[in-house]
Amino acid sequence: MAERLIFHCDCNNFFASCECLERPELKDVPMAVAGDPEERVGVVVAKNELAKKFGVKTTDTVWQARKKCPQIVFVPPRHRFYKEVSDRVNAIYRDYSDYVEPASIDESYLDLSGTLAYYHMSAGELADTIRARVKREIGITISVGVANNKIFAKMGSDYKKPDATTVILGEDYKEILWPLPVADLMFAGRASVKLLNQKGIHTVGDLALQPKERIQSLLGKGGETLWAYANGLDTEPVRKWGEKTEVKSVSHGMTFRRDLRTAEEIRTGVAVQADRIAMSLRRQGLKGSVISVQIKKPTLESFSRQTTLGHSTWLQQEIRNVAMKLIVENWHIGDPIRAITVGVSRLEPADEATEQLDLFDLMGSPEESGKLREKQDKVEAAMDALRQKMGDTAVTLGVQRNEDIGVRREWKKKGE
Repeated sequence: MAERLIFHCDCNNFFASCECLERPELKDVPMAVAGDPEERVGVVVAKNELAKKFGVKTTDTVWQARKKCPQIVFVPPRHRFYKEVSDRVNAIYRDYSDYVEPASIDESYLDLSGTLAYYHMSAGELADTIRARVKREIGITISVGVANNKIFAKMGSDYKKPDATTVILGEDYKEILWPLPVADLMFAGRASVKLLNQKGIHTVGDLALQPKERIQSLLGKGGETLWAYANGLDTEPVRKWGEKTEVKSVSHGMTFRRDLRTAEEIRTGVAVQADRIAMSLRRQGLKGSVISVQIKKPTLESFSRQTTLGHSTWLQQEIRNVAMKLIVENWHIGDPIRAITVGVSRLEPADEATEQLDLFDLMGSPEESGKLREKQDKVEAAMDALRQKMGDTAVTLGVQRNEDIGVRREWKKKGE
């Protein structure tokens, strides 16, 4: 069987590169795309190479970036424009394969297995050809990793930037990837890396050469996966263009205009996220049984907790109550909160989901509880139907307006 040939194409400094397409003068100055400081989302989401040389990093706050580089130029993000450029880049990829799977707005996997004879090129030459086309026709640069699996291809595109091709085929990974820090391995989390380092495992090669059973005993099932990735044992296919990916979770987060401190403010912030998640779940016909909360402190440190329900839900009221319970039980109310993200995972089709049992279980007999659950479901379904007719912001459910922290209730008709 022929060896798989997977490309990972990653647009370099994508948002910043897009801005330079319409404002070429930005190429000659340190610049970064950042959110609005007035809305408390003043975080760098992309920077050009000149800003990078000053040490500016993605996720730096605006003031941190300006401290590193006083002359830096900030521009606001324009996501619709970036999506348009992304679509044009993917159209070029699709000239070479029907199997093009976007991993994000600025990166895609391509399966080019069996195409080299047709193109009369080596894998590296084909990657260079695609890079040149994107540069010539779009005006931005990409880096391409070439491997026989998605993990190594992704690591290859990260290996050399910008505007570069890295080929990792056959046994090349032992020379190119094994010397890298184990933290560079995809999905190697901070806690796992720290534990591995404590056990004398510092590089990808160190991990790969360990007995699989040892890594599994240290890190559990996730350790077995990391060990397989370090050894190139990844068989996940590249999806065909347009093929829907399975939704594994639905989440929504918000950075507030100012830090939240009171229980009432936190409840308002949680309600906003729960409302949007419930609306999304209902429209996709999904329910989930794991509810999670992530809190971001003013220092940008994150704190996460989750709980598993004995059933699946798409009720806004239940998601809100469970998320708030997680916060009350695990967070000191009064400590400042910069941002909150609520998520629902372990999803299943709504018509296959188990019956909801917990939300109203303390409110009377099983018959009475069932009636209350049914009533709540009808209320939320009616709200969603009204939103689809008049616009998503036409009606809000259980959300108190608080302009001071950035929570609004706007009554708009669809199309306004």
